[in-house]
Amino acid sequence: MTDDLLLYIIITLMAGFILLRKLYIRLQLSQAKHPSLRGHAKMSRRVARLIPFFQYDKNQFFNSDGACADIIKQRREGMENLRQKFQQSTPEGLACNASLQSSISDVQFTRAYRVPFPYRDFLPEEFKVGSIVDETNGVSIKDTDGNWRYDVSGSYGVNVFGYDFYKSCMAEGFEQVKKLGPVLGAYHPVIEENVEKLKAISGLDEVSFHMSGTEAVMQAVRLARYHTGRSHLVRFCGAYHGWWDGVQPGVGNQRNTRDVYTLADMSEKTLQVLRTRKDIACVLINPLQGLHPNADASSDASLIASTRTAGFNRKAYTAWLQQLRQVCTEQGIVLIMDEVFCGFRLAYRGAQAYYDLQADIVTYGKTLGGGLPVGVVCGRHQLMKRFREDRPANISFARGTFNSHPHVMATMNAFLKRIEAPEYQLIYEQADALWNARVSSLNAALQRNALPVKIVNLHSIWTITYTLPSRYNWMFQFYLRAEGLELSWVGSGRFIMSLNYSDSDYSEVEQRFLHAAKTMQADGWWWQSAHLTNRWIKRQMLKDIIRAWFEKHHKPLADQQSTPLETALNPVTKKVQEQ
Repeated sequence: MTDDLLLYIIITLMAGFILLRKLYIRLQLSQAKHPSLRGHAKMSRRVARLIPFFQYDKNQFFNSDGACADIIKQRREGMENLRQKFQQSTPEGLACNASLQSSISDVQFTRAYRVPFPYRDFLPEEFKVGSIVDETNGVSIKDTDGNWRYDVSGSYGVNVFGYDFYKSCMAEGFEQVKKLGPVLGAYHPVIEENVEKLKAISGLDEVSFHMSGTEAVMQAVRLARYHTGRSHLVRFCGAYHGWWDGVQPGVGNQRNTRDVYTLADMSEKTLQVLRTRKDIACVLINPLQGLHPNADASSDASLIASTRTAGFNRKAYTAWLQQLRQVCTEQGIVLIMDEVFCGFRLAYRGAQAYYDLQADIVTYGKTLGGGLPVGVVCGRHQLMKRFREDRPANISFARGTFNSHPHVMATMNAFLKRIEAPEYQLIYEQADALWNARVSSLNAALQRNALPVKIVNLHSIWTITYTLPSRYNWMFQFYLRAEGLELSWVGSGRFIMSLNYSDSDYSEVEQRFLHAAKTMQADGWWWQSAHLTNRWIKRQMLKDIIRAWFEKHHKPLADQQSTPLETALNPVTKKVQEQ
């Protein structure tokens, strides 16, 4: 055998080994993804672009599940009763919403995504609007028509201790810095106490201030990449970390994100990927995913059937996070705990204390501002530094005009000092058991009354699941509203209860919740039949989508609408034909 041939064989074997190893590592990555579309970001975006809009007419709206004539009549009457109630009780709010509709994109979006899209156009206008509010008191909120409702929206997680608590923090903070005004760049001395308290709470060495939770996550990821020299971050299937496209690679992101791995939560295969890949800079954890691992945040807009899943096992999720911590330590991967939502709710020290975990970087936001917008990053010394001593041009840039705004620092200071008080520490100690007991009580009442609804909770955060197949579970949000509960635009998917709910307040909410469910059941929306299964419902929806797609793409030529280009060329074409 010649030397050249031997060299060729060796090179070929080495290349083959390298190729096989790369294929094996790629296979491991594929196996660590959740099998749902949520676990495959690129595929989910492609599928989303293919789904056409279609709508149910006034007949299909009420019998898309194949209900009989008597049930359809009940549903029509039930919806009309709700419509009249909303119209009579909120005329000012309806008028204000109408004036905002064409001018605020958020209003347009939330109107369109309160219910599954085939139903939205026939849904009465009175159902599509958000509340216009002007006062809070205790656990209640008042709209401009004078209607008081029990707040279960939680202001997207900001409202942990009740609105009166935050009004006091804001008033105290404004008083403390009123002589300074909006001076930016220079610091008010109150920042020093905030930093020391945040270091103690987070268990970390340094702090940086930002203007929102999304910005805090952006900075945390940037720092992790800067200090590890690695390109990719890992997020878990279904987890939300703000609207930055760098952590939202699936539906809703128009950028082709190539530096994010979306892996399965609570999976040994995920741990194996973390052990073997060398390009992972950080792992992002949203503690709320313990409530529904590998599932998106629940919204009634996607409530097509009764397939919403949730279930919290604190012991199992704690064990998973501690495994994750160990692997990240072994592999030099930065573990980022995104506490923007759960921070200062689950415990005084947040999810880190609740799950007995110490992260390398922690992000905070929402409630920490004491009622004002804020983002905070806490991290280890070696991860927070934004420049290199030996390479002065190699920096990790991060700024923000309004970071460390004196009013935000002062209201934050009021918040941090108040929650140290014994009465708030007692709330923290009792909250988990208290809210578990309250949810158990409501679930028992629902079961006694044979109502097809079940609450699943993580602490004071709820999601509502449905125990019988139905295409109309999304209607429940409107029955709850009619009973005087203030929900966010995602409907029954997320209740966020403030920790100042007394037993009497909660009892009233429980009774209203039960009455709403009984009324909805009496109005026929949870009608059952032998053919009506979740599988049948999903198949019907798929058939409707396919039919709409073919109708859109295979219209008869005479029925096809002209494109803008064809419309522009029509006069020219006509003239040529005449000649």
